[in-house]
Amino acid sequence: MLYATLKTFHLLSVIVWVGGMVFAQFFLRPALGVLEAPQRLRLMRLVLGRFFNAVAVAAGLSLITGLWMMRRVVGHAAQTGVTTHLPLEWLVMAVLGTLMVLIFGYIRVVPYPRLVAAVAAQDWSAGAAALAVIRRWAMVNLILGVATVALSQLGVTG
Repeated sequence: MLYATLKTFHLLSVIVWVGGMVFAQFFLRPALGVLEAPQRLRLMRLVLGRFFNAVAVAAGLSLITGLWMMRRVVGHAAQTGVTTHLPLEWLVMAVLGTLMVLIFGYIRVVPYPRLVAAVAAQDWSAGAAALAVIRRWAMVNLILGVATVALSQLGVTG
């Protein structure tokens, strides 16, 4: 029961995070083209602020539940005296997930505060530059997230 609960929280956190990136990149961003730069940047600052708070929870939950599930499997095997090796998919998932958390941390700590400051100062060119950096790194994270999900379901070796 505990493992199923951990896996459910893990999957829900991934859905929030990766799904949010899909929404922002492919639906919100193109629709914002109808707004002038000041409105667009103000809106993105607000949307990203809320989304990044949710991602902080989702990323932390994903990392904690993933590591906990891995530890639980290894611990259970050790208790029964069975030698076990974690599936390669799990190790790849852990590495990619950790990389995604680090990229999110960078986005949240470096370009997002620049966007907030630029919007507050009404420096629209600096805001657009910060948003472009956020967009590029979010796309990297989206690619990593989709690859992680695909690898977890299809396997590393096929």
